[in-house]
Amino acid sequence: MDSTELIEQCDRLAGLADRRLAFPTANTAADSRARQLHDHLDGFIRPRVADIDAPLLVLLLGPTGAGKSSLLNTIAGAEVSEAGVLRPTTKEAVLYASEGDSGRILESGRLAAIAKDRLRLAAAPASANGVAVIDAPDIDSVERDNRELADVLVEISDLCVFVTTATRYADLVPWEVLRRVRERGLPLVIVLNRLPADEQDRAAVVADAERLLGQTSTGNAQDPVELIAIDEGDLDPRVNGLAREKARPLLERIARLAAEADERRAVATRALAGALKGLAPLVHGIADDLEHEAIDADALQRIAASTYAEELASLSRALQGGLLLRAEVLRRWNDFVGADQVARFISSGIGRLRAMILTVFRGTPAAPVASVEAEMTSTLEALALRHATDAARRTAIAWSDRSEAAALVARNPALWSASKGFGPAVRKGLDVWMRTIVDDVRAHAGRKRAVAQVTALGVNAIGVAVMLGVFVQTAGLTGTELGIAAGTAVLNQKLLEAIFGERAMGELIANARARLAALMNSLFEAERGRFEALVPAPGRLRELAAALRAAVEGMAP
Repeated sequence: MDSTELIEQCDRLAGLADRRLAFPTANTAADSRARQLHDHLDGFIRPRVADIDAPLLVLLLGPTGAGKSSLLNTIAGAEVSEAGVLRPTTKEAVLYASEGDSGRILESGRLAAIAKDRLRLAAAPASANGVAVIDAPDIDSVERDNRELADVLVEISDLCVFVTTATRYADLVPWEVLRRVRERGLPLVIVLNRLPADEQDRAAVVADAERLLGQTSTGNAQDPVELIAIDEGDLDPRVNGLAREKARPLLERIARLAAEADERRAVATRALAGALKGLAPLVHGIADDLEHEAIDADALQRIAASTYAEELASLSRALQGGLLLRAEVLRRWNDFVGADQVARFISSGIGRLRAMILTVFRGTPAAPVASVEAEMTSTLEALALRHATDAARRTAIAWSDRSEAAALVARNPALWSASKGFGPAVRKGLDVWMRTIVDDVRAHAGRKRAVAQVTALGVNAIGVAVMLGVFVQTAGLTGTELGIAAGTAVLNQKLLEAIFGERAMGELIANARARLAALMNSLFEAERGRFEALVPAPGRLRELAAALRAAVEGMAP
């Protein structure tokens, strides 16, 4: 593949990796894979594709107390990395490189993922140009930051020297990290330190280490793995390191790499080829994570949608069953529409009431528009708030029972009830709803030639009559209150019918009812959105998974 084309593909894949990291996930393994891809692309593949002849980065990796720092001191011929009995000894990455190589590596961005206070430079002579060695913190460290730093270094190196001991070589955590080294095709040298003096015991440890090493093979290894054995007590106290004679195979290999540009290029090319080949399983694993998260997000959104839909339907049934207003408010409205002469004209026919409506209402009490509107607003708000709170509580309980969402709910205690802005939003929405009813009354008045009647009674009063017509006033009432409510409902209907006609009256009430339903639906959708905003849209997750799979196609050599 042309290097320019490869760089473009890497840039595209890096952009997708950044998008993946922007999606929050409670799955630590999924997050780790996404960060591996990001670090691997930014810290190794893109810089190495851009400059195949850049200095090699040799990583010393291993568990606590394996002797990595001692080995670096042996390579340097001086104590450049602290080695001691305290664990973990290495708490920062120590880069041993010539001044020129250090500058070149830092400028390339390969170490950009490492905080400046976690990186210490140790100067190497100019004769070491071309090869830089970096001592990583212990990969089984109890300190999480140390482990994460070591993971980053695995992704950005050209050659890994895995250092372990006769007593630690079978530990689980180091060998899990070693599996990742093999997955990404990183050229590998194993240093088995502190072997027993007994030849038979020594051979048994080496054979078992080779067996375990074989189990880490993923089919992406670029070279046969070299194993270097160092006996217990083979130390050089002058540099606080391992004896040079015992480490000679590794020292000679590093010296050869420093001396021969072609040899360095060959290692860099093999490391790059292995990295490209290892991209596909890593990327497909990340795509799998996204698809599983999309399934989880779908389930969570269905829970929220179903619960809010049920509570909205319950609210709608309550409104259809009747909006309970206080008897005092109903009486005041009944005084307005229930005058004796109005009742007489209704009993003698709508036509006669329509003809005499201006005369009939002359002298009747003023319509209590403000008090009825305030009563309807407060009652509707309380009813909507109760159902929105029930929806929030039920959704929060259901989400808390799911591992992928429990932490989200725990971090957002406000989710257990309706939002603080719900009540004001209901009041504002009802205010708009009432104004649209008044506008509708004006429009129908002009169309039905009822301008005079509407003007006589007041457009706002007719609007309130339409609002009351939306609800069945008798639900839940008994005795005197039932009579007042029933009478008010009948008079409202007859009054509207007299002014607008039966068909137009039905249209006014139906329009008002539909707008109220749309308002409540919008308010409940906004409340449900508080939950849905906590999880990525399933469609976006699936689309990103597909884009990742497509982007990695054809990148492996």
